[in-house]
Amino acid sequence: MKSQAWSRAGVTAVVDSLLTVLLAMLNIPVLVLWVIGLLFSPVPVLGMALLTVATVVVRWRAGRERVHAGRVGVLIRQPYSPPPANAEIDSRRRLTWIITDPATWRDVSWLLPGALVGLVLGLIAVAIPLYGLCGVLLLPLWLFLGDVPFGYGLFWPITNTAEAWLALPQGLVVLAAGLAVAPLLRTTDVLFARLFLAPTAAAELRFRVQHLTTTRADAIDAQAAELRRIERDLHDGAQARLVSVGMTIGLAERLVRRDPTAALQLLAEARESSTAALVELRHLVRGIHPPVLAERGLEGAVRALAMSLPVRTAVTSELPGRLDTPVESAIYFAVAEALANMSRHSRARTAWVTIRHDQGVLLVGIGDDGVGGADPERGTGLTGITRRLGAFDGTMALSSPRGGPTVVTMEVPCVLSSPRI
Repeated sequence: MKSQAWSRAGVTAVVDSLLTVLLAMLNIPVLVLWVIGLLFSPVPVLGMALLTVATVVVRWRAGRERVHAGRVGVLIRQPYSPPPANAEIDSRRRLTWIITDPATWRDVSWLLPGALVGLVLGLIAVAIPLYGLCGVLLLPLWLFLGDVPFGYGLFWPITNTAEAWLALPQGLVVLAAGLAVAPLLRTTDVLFARLFLAPTAAAELRFRVQHLTTTRADAIDAQAAELRRIERDLHDGAQARLVSVGMTIGLAERLVRRDPTAALQLLAEARESSTAALVELRHLVRGIHPPVLAERGLEGAVRALAMSLPVRTAVTSELPGRLDTPVESAIYFAVAEALANMSRHSRARTAWVTIRHDQGVLLVGIGDDGVGGADPERGTGLTGITRRLGAFDGTMALSSPRGGPTVVTMEVPCVLSSPRI
C-alpha cells in the first residue's frame, strides 16, 4: 500500500510538473503584455484598455499558480486589498485600485523568476521519469523489432540485445528515482512561488484587522437581534400573561364577597395563566442559555437535542473537558440550527453528529442521508451559523450535492477550560 501511494504521488507530481512547464511558458507573454500596457497607459482610450487587460491577465496567471499550489498541499492566500466603493461600476477606479495594490506588483515581479524556476524544475521532474521509462521499454522494443534506431544508457549506448537487458534494471532505477524526486521538485517550485504570491506580514495584519472588524460588527448585530427577540418574547408572551393574571386577580377580589363561585373560577384562570407564563419564561431562558448546557456540557446538551428530533440522530463525542461558556453556547446553537435545517428540509432518515477536540481546534461534523442541495444563498440559517462562528474565528464548510448526503463541518479554535473528572 505504501509503495502504491508513493508511486501514485510521484506520477501526480510528474503530471503537475508538466502542467507547470506549460503554465510557466505563459509567464513571459503575460509580462510582455504588462509592459506594453504600462508603455501605452498615457494614451487616453487604448492605454486604459491594454492596461486593464494586462492586469486581469496578470492576476489570472497568479491565481492559477495559487490554485495549482493547492494541489501540492501548499496554501497561498490571495493578498489583494479589498476593492473601494463603486469599484465594480467605475472601471477607472477599479484599475487604479489594482495598479496601486502592492500585491499586483509582487505578482508581476514573480513572472520572470517564476518562469525560470518553473521551467527548470518542471523539465527535470518530467525528464528523469521519462528517461527511466525509455530504459524500461527499450528491451521489449528491441525484442519485438530486432533493432532500435537509437542508443540508451547512462554510461554507454546500447548496441546489442545483451546490452539491452541491462537497460531494464537501469531504467527501473532511474524511473523510481524520478518518481521519488518529482514531488520534491514540485514542492520546491511551489514554495518559491509562495515567496512572491503569498500575503506579506503587513497584508496578513490588514486581513486580520478586516476580519476582526467584520466579526465584531456581526457579533454586535447578532446581540442586538437577540435582545430584540427577548424583548419581543417578553412583551408578547410572559408580560401579557402576567398583566392578564393581575387583572383577573383584581376582578376576583371584587367578586369574592358577592359571588364566591365566580371568584374561584377567576382565580383558577389566573393560576393557569401564571403557569403558562412560567413555561414561556423557561423557554425564553433555554433560548438564552439552556440549563442542560450548563449542567451537562456540550456533549450532553447535543445528545438531549438529538433525542428530541424526529430523525434518528447518532451523536459521537470525544471531549476530554469543558469548553469556555461563550464558545460552548455558540457551538450548541450552531448545531441546533443545523439540525433544525436538516429536520425541515433534508427529508433524511438518519443523521449524525461528531464532536472532537484536536490540537486546539474544536471539530464538529453534522451529516444526514437526505436529498442534499443545501445552499447558504437561499436562506439565513447557514449564514447565521457562519456569522455566529465567525465571532470566535470559527469557520463552516458545507458539502451538499444533489441527492445527498449533506455534511456540515465546523471548526472553532479554542481550549478546554477544565478536564473531565
